[in-house]
Parts: sequence; structure tokens; C-alpha cells
Amino acid sequence: MAGGLAYHSRVLLDTNIVIALFGSEPAVVQAIEAADVVVVPAVVLGELFFGARQSRRAAENLERLREFAEAVPIVTCDAVTAEVYGEVKTQLRAKGTPIPENDVWIAALARQHELPLATRDAHVDAVPDLVVVRW
Repeated sequence: MAGGLAYHSRVLLDTNIVIALFGSEPAVVQAIEAADVVVVPAVVLGELFFGARQSRRAAENLERLREFAEAVPIVTCDAVTAEVYGEVKTQLRAKGTPIPENDVWIAALARQHELPLATRDAHVDAVPDLVVVRW
């Protein structure tokens, strides 16, 4: 279900939100500062590390990411995540609304940990029982 610009006390960050945070976007910075718990999926870190390695300032961006990864809680996939992933992917296939593979894993982590997903990706709205916030 889609949400508005409301602040949440607990939230899981998608890749595009972390990028916006690194860009010091005021709405994102304010929302993250207002949250009590902010977590980042390991999948998101992987996407960010890939992007950093492709950038013109790779060394600087990699260092910034390493510092970020040490400062925030990271959630990883486990057997429960895998089960939720299978459920989400099955639901999406039944609806005929596939989404990128990494986003299925991110959505599965958000559902598993009962956290709203802060993202700018509209395609995650197709994931049943996923609370989505937009900043």
C-alpha cells in the first residue's frame, strides 16, 4: 500500500533513498533524522557498492559507503527471507507484474521485518502487503 510523505519511526531504505540521502535532499534527511530506527538491506549496499565502482569518484564514494555501512544497521537475507521472497515473487507472477529481482529481495526483507520501505520505485506498489513511503 502506498504512503505519503509521513514520517515513520522505523523504516527500511531502498537504494534510491540512500542516494538521495548522500545528495543531502532536505526531505529525505529530515525523514531519516525523524526516524527512530533506520535499516538498510545488504542487497541495497551491494547495489550502492556497484554504483560507486562505476562512478568517476570511485575511491571517494567507496569510502563514504564503507563509513555509512558501519553507521547503520544492515539486514541480511536468511531462510525466512527466502520463504517470503518465494511468496512475493509468486504473488507478483500471478498478477503479471514482475519487478526487478533485487527489489523482490528488498520487499521480502521489508515484509519479513514488518518495516515500511522508503523508496521512489513505483513498481514496488505491486507487492501485496508492503507498506511503502515516498520521500
